[in-house]
Amino acid sequence: NEDYIYYSDSLHAPYGEKSKEDVINYVDSIVKFLISKNCKMIIVACNTATAFAIKEIRDKYPDIDIIGIEPAYKMIHDFSYNKKTLVMATSGTIHSEKFLNLYHQYDNDNTILLSCEKLATLIENDDDGIEDYLREILPKEKIEAVVLGCTHYPLVKDIIEKIIGPVVFYDGGKGVAQHVSHILDTKELHSDKNSGMIYFIDSSLNEHKKERFFQLLQK
Repeated sequence: NEDYIYYSDSLHAPYGEKSKEDVINYVDSIVKFLISKNCKMIIVACNTATAFAIKEIRDKYPDIDIIGIEPAYKMIHDFSYNKKTLVMATSGTIHSEKFLNLYHQYDNDNTILLSCEKLATLIENDDDGIEDYLREILPKEKIEAVVLGCTHYPLVKDIIEKIIGPVVFYDGGKGVAQHVSHILDTKELHSDKNSGMIYFIDSSLNEHKKERFFQLLQK
């Protein structure tokens, strides 16, 4: 029942290939825009942006709840500890202090960290070369669990399984959704409307991405 503004910064994507300073500036600009639209909560739905910018943005805008996302590696510790694990993420996320602290805290001593340099760009552009690229970079050994450490990657789960076989996937989306719902409950911020709207904004003004967005949502 909530109204959502989805801001797709495809003009600057993927963030995983940008400097920390640039990402902070991009996120700051978007947060200012969303605050100007009277958003009651902001979700930074990008692992790299969370790793690089979440602390600075929270410090700068303390009066609004800003929720981040990070690779769901703790779920390996909780549910798949003995499974051979692959973490797929951008270079920015893989090498960030935030992720490395999480990884070392919950390391199952059976994990491969894979920096997928081009994957987010290929998905963003709906490129025909996604399968060939994944075949090139995915490990040949048996993998049982995969952590999708970029919010683009769930869109290609079927291709990943086609290459490496059936696996258990983990990503941060469900945990973020539950956390958002909990904050709305706790602070009594839930909308009292019977239905909500979804507004899509793309920084590159790309009509194809707009169409694909609503197609993926089946709306």
